[in-house]
Amino acid sequence: MANNYNMPPQQQRPQIQIKIADEQLKGAYTNSVAVFHSKEEFVLDFMNVYPPQGMGTVVSRVITSPGHMKRLLAALQDNIAKYEKQHGKIEEAKTPDASFGFNTEEKDK
Repeated sequence: MANNYNMPPQQQRPQIQIKIADEQLKGAYTNSVAVFHSKEEFVLDFMNVYPPQGMGTVVSRVITSPGHMKRLLAALQDNIAKYEKQHGKIEEAKTPDASFGFNTEEKDK
């Protein structure tokens, strides 16, 4: 029987099997995200906001370390660059006006 000690380092890594529940597999639509941070972690609340009803729902909360957040940012930037190379430039969406969120001060005036 051959041992694994002579294998190159990339072949010694064990494969990780990732499972996903059926409920998570379908995904969740989000049109807004709130990002909070402390010294120890970043919190991302992905939301589906429906302005005409003045309400929204957090569809997912992700909590991660600062180091992982930086890797996530790099992965997102890399994927956007790959997407734009294949499909063309993505135009950044304009910031929604006050009527998009829950701020009712403008409506009251």
